[in-house]
Amino acid sequence: MADEFDVIVIGAGPAGENVVDRAVRGGLTAAIVEERLAGGECSYWACVPSKALLRPIDLAGEVGRVPGLSLGPIDTAAVLARRDEAVSNYDDAGQVRWLESVPAELVRGRGRLDGPKRVRVTAEDGAERVLTARQAVVLATGSTAVVPPVPGMAEAAPWTSHEVTATSTIPERLAVIGGGVVACEMAQAMHGLGARQTTVLVRGGSLLNRMEPFAGELLAESFADAGIDVRTHTDIARVERPEPGGKVTVHLAEGPPLEADELLVATGRRVATGNLGLDTVGLPDDAPVEVDDSMRATGIADGWLYAVGDVNGRVLLTHMGKYQARICGDVIAARARGDELPAMRDLAGGYGAPQVVFTDPQICAVGRTEEAARRAGIRVRAVDYDMGSVTGAYLQGDGYRGRARAVVDEDRKVLVGITFAAPGAAELLHAATIAVTAEVPLDRLWHAVPSFPTVSEVWLRLLEAYGM
Repeated sequence: MADEFDVIVIGAGPAGENVVDRAVRGGLTAAIVEERLAGGECSYWACVPSKALLRPIDLAGEVGRVPGLSLGPIDTAAVLARRDEAVSNYDDAGQVRWLESVPAELVRGRGRLDGPKRVRVTAEDGAERVLTARQAVVLATGSTAVVPPVPGMAEAAPWTSHEVTATSTIPERLAVIGGGVVACEMAQAMHGLGARQTTVLVRGGSLLNRMEPFAGELLAESFADAGIDVRTHTDIARVERPEPGGKVTVHLAEGPPLEADELLVATGRRVATGNLGLDTVGLPDDAPVEVDDSMRATGIADGWLYAVGDVNGRVLLTHMGKYQARICGDVIAARARGDELPAMRDLAGGYGAPQVVFTDPQICAVGRTEEAARRAGIRVRAVDYDMGSVTGAYLQGDGYRGRARAVVDEDRKVLVGITFAAPGAAELLHAATIAVTAEVPLDRLWHAVPSFPTVSEVWLRLLEAYGM
């Protein structure tokens, strides 16, 4: 039957694509449903375009720290053009060709569950097609930006991550609400590309409050040096924008209002489960889809439903969604063949998930923070080191500032968390990810000798500070 497949995936972002790839490798047939562009949010409106916008800012910071080098004004038009190239000018033909090569069938339209193992797809012209799965349906619909219920905010048509990464113009005055990753990255990107007045309004007491405190402190110092105004402990009372596309006024709970040409709201994301038909299979449609470690949805008879990536609420990071998807595709294929299941690891807490904030300085971490480790009942000791005092860091340029923290499980003598905050620190993170996830004993890690003079010598200094 033309509309029957072994596996049907709803959502053709990075997670969904990886599911069909692994399932087909395992000998199954697959269809993937997408209502927008194949490649998903990450490829066109999040990870890829945001990093294309941030790279010139990062490079300008590096050049500015090296005596003897000078950098003229950033060519904003050229940066935006390269961003467009990075997202294939919002054309998914390349992704479609890849899906066809898997091979998997791409079905255009809005997909929703229509009972067990059934997916109803509504095309843009209203035409409907019902697909049936022999083995599994996989939800990979991701997440959407949250716009808080502040009076007037929704009516003001604020930017979210979707609009700011796709903008063709840089506002003169930008107000940013939020202190997380998107808020910090895009505030710095827009300011570096020409926003004359950039103001970041943070409800809490710091930037990046889910990471080690020093990370947000160092970033706030960098923002201040660049002229970005960060206001913590700030609540929004209401927002006004009388004319579409016109000036926006943010009324604060305390103090004078803030006027801007554009407003970016970056206060978090919610799982994209609305209108997904979860009610037709007995699941709530306003919550993450709970899954086990094989990504199989719990509470579903016969175990045919799976969920990967943001939609299961475990770890909202693209690379972790792809990791889950590879597990999921392999598991579905193994179960279809009656084979032994591949090895899996509990990632419910996300403690093994690496994360990078691509600002200058870069902030990156894997594992638990010191506070989170203590909350988990682990007897830990945190060891800090000034990264600017490493010879390799000094050679990177004048004014190099940074800090590293290792969180050590004192009973097992292994690392349970690492955080770096420094220019270019992202390239240190994978070594940390291996050390944390592989639970490398400190007395063995001691023999992993870093090259001199590189910034990675901070590993040696951290171990020495611990007492090795």
